Amino acid sequence: MVRKVFALFVPLLLAGCLTTPPEEDPVLIRLNELDRRLASVERVVQNQSLVDLSLQVNALERRADELNGRAETLEYNAQSTADRQRDLYADLDARLQALESRLQAASAGTNVLDGGTLAPGQLPVPGGSEDVNYRAAFELVKEQRYDEAEVAFREFLSTFPESTNAPNAQYWLGETYYVRQQFEKALQAFEIVVNDYPSSRKVVDGLLKIGYCNYELKRWDDARTALGRVQSDYPDTTAARLAGQRLERMKTEGV
Repeated sequence: MVRKVFALFVPLLLAGCLTTPPEEDPVLIRLNELDRRLASVERVVQNQSLVDLSLQVNALERRADELNGRAETLEYNAQSTADRQRDLYADLDARLQALESRLQAASAGTNVLDGGTLAPGQLPVPGGSEDVNYRAAFELVKEQRYDEAEVAFREFLSTFPESTNAPNAQYWLGETYYVRQQFEKALQAFEIVVNDYPSSRKVVDGLLKIGYCNYELKRWDDARTALGRVQSDYPDTTAARLAGQRLERMKTEGV
């Protein structure tokens, strides 16, 4: 558009300048200057368009790379999820098979919880796993069948000495003696809990029962030592509160 206007005015301007040499004519000089500036502007505009196009292409390429990366991530996550699901299924299947095997082994033996009697040297669930037998022995305690519970826990400890349930089994063995007022045997059982399983959570309970056993055996100093240790080593626990109550009782009794 600018060039068209420029073309229309050029003849008119030339007509008025025929008497002046071209190299001296100010109008022609001005027109030539305008033409050069116009050409320069057009080149800039053209170059700027190319720059804009280049930037847009680069932006589209980056966007394409991002989308490609997201697609690869989604594909990887989908594959990982499928792998985890297969692993979970395999784990559940293996656990179910192990449980079925345990149940079959338990049903094959004489289960003392079904009303049978427990002979010395016999597990409560012959052929059962350590977990099954520990739970069976503990059920005997809850049913107050302390004689059979004693046999069950003694045999459990003999058969599964490395079991993670061994500290608990040893503690409940002591309880079977304590509730039957066999305080000397109970004391020995609780001392094993404290001395042989120092990292067990049953240590504090075993230490409390050591204090109780010594109290029942009238070994006052030993009782105070054990109960005091419960308070100092395990403050803010139920065992510490019970130890304090027994110490107050001893003070009231003057022993």
